[in-house]
Amino acid sequence: MTQNIHQQNQLSHTHQCPCCQHSTSRRYFLKSLLPSVFALNILQSTTPAKAATHPAKALVLSCIDFRFVNAENLFLSKQHLTGEYDWTALAGASLAISGFPHPSDSEAFWDQLDLSYRLHHINKVIIIDHQDCGAYATMIDPHLSQDPVRELQVHTEYLNRAYQSIRDRYPHIQVELYFATLNKGEIKTILP
Repeated sequence: MTQNIHQQNQLSHTHQCPCCQHSTSRRYFLKSLLPSVFALNILQSTTPAKAATHPAKALVLSCIDFRFVNAENLFLSKQHLTGEYDWTALAGASLAISGFPHPSDSEAFWDQLDLSYRLHHINKVIIIDHQDCGAYATMIDPHLSQDPVRELQVHTEYLNRAYQSIRDRYPHIQVELYFATLNKGEIKTILP
């Protein structure tokens, strides 16, 4: 029986951590920590990288429709905004702010506006809807683009809803509303 206890003691010593196998276990433990403490000190003394401040003049919201990208870029350059705006594209543009085709589109817009405002200090939001929009056709009326007068009225209504929503949350930010046509990329101002 004494031999059995002696064997168990030997086994328990072989499964102990390395610091406990030394007669000066506390000293060994502290020595083993020294490289970690040194590395932690170095890491704490470095300053974390910070994103540079890049002020922008505006956040632009447009539809995802590729047919209007060139006209929108040209329009924005004529507004003296080249390289000075953040751009978000969501299907339906103003319609997306209302939560169509999905509520997550509205959340995405508000998240992007908040980030643009906080990080880039924008003072303006520009929303560009367009003629013959598939999101409007899907959510409102598949024949909407066949009646240009009604189409403009419906877009104007949603652009104004977007205008009011933005002004309610950010009263000091300017909001500009536009409607792009298929006619040579003409972009019309929509008054709120």
